[in-house]
Amino acid sequence: MIQTIFSAIAVYISTSIDYLFILLIIFSQSHTKKGITHIYWGQYLGTGILVAVSLFAAYVLNLIPQDWIIGFLGLVPIYLGIRAALNGEDEENEEEVVEKISSRESNRLFWTVALITIASGGDNLGIYIPYFASLSTSEIIIALAVFIPSVSLLCYISYRLAKISFVSETLERYERLIVPIVFIGLGFFIMLENGTIQTLFYLIN
Repeated sequence: MIQTIFSAIAVYISTSIDYLFILLIIFSQSHTKKGITHIYWGQYLGTGILVAVSLFAAYVLNLIPQDWIIGFLGLVPIYLGIRAALNGEDEENEEEVVEKISSRESNRLFWTVALITIASGGDNLGIYIPYFASLSTSEIIIALAVFIPSVSLLCYISYRLAKISFVSETLERYERLIVPIVFIGLGFFIMLENGTIQTLFYLIN
C-alpha cells in the first residue's frame, strides 16, 4: 500500500509539472473567486478524462495473459524521459497555451482549462496507461485516492506560487532534471513489477 501511494505521488507529480507552469500564469490573470473556482474544476475535469481513458486502455491491456508482455509498456515512459532529457520541454507550445487562456473571460475558464489539460495530456497517457496496467484493482483505487486530492493541491500550490515571481523560474530550471529521472525510473519500475526484466534475463541466460 505504501509503495502504491508513493508511486502514485511520483506519477502525478512528474506528469503535472507542465500544468504547474501554465496554472501559475492562469491564476496570475484571474483575480475573482469565480474564476479561481472554474480553474480548479476545469483541472479536475481534464485530469478525470485522461485518467478514465487510461483506465479503459489499461483494462484492455490486462486481457493479455502474460504480465511480462505488458511490462514492455514501461519502455514508453523510459522513451519519454530520454526525450525530455535530450530535447527539453516544448516551450513554444506552452507559451501559445498561456496566451490563449489569458485572453478568456472568467466564465469560460472551466472549459478552457479542461480542454488545455486534455490537449496537453499526451505524455500523461503515455505514463498513466502502463502504470495503471501494472496495478491490481485495489492498487488502482489507492492510486485514484491519491490523485483526487493531488489535483486540488496542484491548483492551490499554483495559486500561491503565482504571487511569487522568482518561483516559476526556479521550477522551470529544474524541470528538465526532475522529469527525465522520474519517467525513466517509473519505466523500470513497471518492467520490474510485471517481471519483464526478470523474464528477459532468464531467456538470455
